[in-house]
Amino acid sequence: MANITVYSTPTCPWCKKVKMFLDTNKVAYKDLNVASDVAARKEMVKKSGQMGVPVLDIDGHIVIGYDEPKLKELLKI
Repeated sequence: MANITVYSTPTCPWCKKVKMFLDTNKVAYKDLNVASDVAARKEMVKKSGQMGVPVLDIDGHIVIGYDEPKLKELLKI
């Protein structure tokens, strides 16, 4: 099972889509709210180089935005 962290905000529609995709495919993940968690926000920017969400860290592979083909590739779905 992959180690997945989703950096998101509560108001981001693409964050909701990516989490719905993961839930639908029964993929476990840790969700970090970068709107309220300053440490998570700094971690996200350090990993991705940007402030936009969603950002996913899948076993060290950074995915920016809701990129379903890339998610399927990395998760072998």
